[in-house]
Amino acid sequence: MSSFDFDLIVIGSGPSGRAAAIQAGKLKRRVLVVDRQDKLGGVSVHTGTIPSKTLRETVLNLSGWRERSFYGRSYRVKDQIRAEDLKARLHMTLDYEVDVLEHQFNRNHVDTLNGIASFVGPNEIEVAIEGGETTRITGEKFLISTGTKTFRPDTIPFNGETIVDSDEFLEMARIPRSLVVVGAGVIGVEYATMFSALDVNVTLIEPRDSFLDFIDNGLIAEFTHEIRENGVDLRLGSAIEKVEDMGEHVEVSLENGRHVRAEMLLFAAGRMGATSKLNLDAVGLETDHRGRISVDRKTYQTEVGHIYAAGDVIGHPSLASTSMQQGRVAACHALETPTLPESPWFPYGIYSVPEISTCGMSEEELQERKIPYEVGVARFRETSRGHIMGLEQGMLKMLISLKTRRVLGVQIVGEGATELIHIAQAVLNLKGTVDYFVENTFNYPTLAEAYRIAGLDAFNRMPIPDEFKVAKKTSTKAKS
Repeated sequence: MSSFDFDLIVIGSGPSGRAAAIQAGKLKRRVLVVDRQDKLGGVSVHTGTIPSKTLRETVLNLSGWRERSFYGRSYRVKDQIRAEDLKARLHMTLDYEVDVLEHQFNRNHVDTLNGIASFVGPNEIEVAIEGGETTRITGEKFLISTGTKTFRPDTIPFNGETIVDSDEFLEMARIPRSLVVVGAGVIGVEYATMFSALDVNVTLIEPRDSFLDFIDNGLIAEFTHEIRENGVDLRLGSAIEKVEDMGEHVEVSLENGRHVRAEMLLFAAGRMGATSKLNLDAVGLETDHRGRISVDRKTYQTEVGHIYAAGDVIGHPSLASTSMQQGRVAACHALETPTLPESPWFPYGIYSVPEISTCGMSEEELQERKIPYEVGVARFRETSRGHIMGLEQGMLKMLISLKTRRVLGVQIVGEGATELIHIAQAVLNLKGTVDYFVENTFNYPTLAEAYRIAGLDAFNRMPIPDEFKVAKKTSTKAKS
């Protein structure tokens, strides 16, 4: 038996922390999860991934958004949608998520402790428990999975009601008639487009001249057109000079001389690694200017060998899905247990209205690497399923190598994008070619047919494969 209290101590119970703890539990190791909240799940469950996606689904259902192409823009499932309507489903979902997580921990013999953890030595932490008590615990290995917290600059007069960050936004007392969202990152874009679907007048402000730069530029152009058609006033290259709380409204002054007035302002321009209370100096670890920890991206080890970090606290890609994988891999490496490596291609999902999801390379990456390629495009309105669903927008874009015919990237914007992308993920990881989509039959009518349409679109402009020429000659000889 080890002289330490636990084989692995996990600080934080978000996606990476929960995955690591459950993995360690399945390996029959002594594992402890320390979380500052009285309910498990971290930011992902309480203020991030799950709440925002639940809110999106509630908005689309109550507003009748998906049916408006049939019944008109004035169509509503519920005429007067209130903040309480949005929160009802939200709280039910969150309670269920916490219950499932607690059950998983109990089933895998994972111990938990509610409190704020900080290092006091290489293998020891002190946990401040509610009520002023503290306790010290030792561990052989550690995983830091504390996630991130909202970035709140002093220049923004937050008041928790009309000027809020993304955590406070979920607690709104009423749905505003007008909304300013500062920051066109993933969080800002998701909330801006959701509330536009509720017919709230939304202005989305981004200081830079572009947004979501990790997404294919062609897809962003399509997305930009669609959200503007849906009513979002997107203002790029608009740095904020001043934000004023005027009581009944918020006044925003931009450096270009323009002004924006709205009932509420959501500040969603960035997040910080939640590491300030960990006392990392005690173990010789440093963070960058955003509070993030540097790790080996294959093992998730920090510069201190027995301490690991995973999830949003290590930065990009900051996805719940990748965080889970990182936590599992980190736990296996820390506990010296062989495991399969992470696959090279994983999907990005942005739950905006419309959804965006991508996997593989963008056109810009292919051009930078000087890879000859062809593009295949399918519009959702070209599919029978798209007509049945009343989809007027939506696009699937496929990038194919001219040399190897391999699929190098797929980008989707539109209904169901985050589900459809997994077909691309499978083909990419199996090194599949465009021929797969031409040779195979897809269920009809489905949105997945867009893959075949895009594949044929590219296939018909590409050189004929040599093996196809041979087969054609053989067939001609047989006829003669």
